[in-house]
Amino acid sequence: MSLPPLLLVEDNRQDEMMIIRAFKKVALANDIVVCRDGQQALDYLFQPDDGTPLPAVVVLDIGLPRLSGLDVLAKIRETPATALLPVVLLTSSDEEQDKLQGYRSGANSFVRKPVAFGDFAETVASLGLYWTAINKTPSGTK
Repeated sequence: MSLPPLLLVEDNRQDEMMIIRAFKKVALANDIVVCRDGQQALDYLFQPDDGTPLPAVVVLDIGLPRLSGLDVLAKIRETPATALLPVVLLTSSDEEQDKLQGYRSGANSFVRKPVAFGDFAETVASLGLYWTAINKTPSGTK
């Protein structure tokens, strides 16, 4: 049985590459699906039911083109099939308002992207390991 993928929603290509590199460094066995804007993420999550498993976790930036990460989170939470899907907000924002809105909208975690590369890689690697190897969620399919 294959592991569910990890969905990364990130519009910054440099951050995307660093995140994927950090996940690979700790040998995450899950495939990584990348969406570069909020609408693309919803299209992926809500495509017709083809038996593809839901992601183990959605790692979601807040500042996305077309549809913000907070709007994506709201749609995930209001839809029964994805309401329990773990969502981690990984963002450069440290605004209290963003944290409050994220948690009020149902985020499971709010993680600020560290500025220093080493800290960034360590934080992302820990995040990936926790949500794919340690955390246990109900299984689901699209």
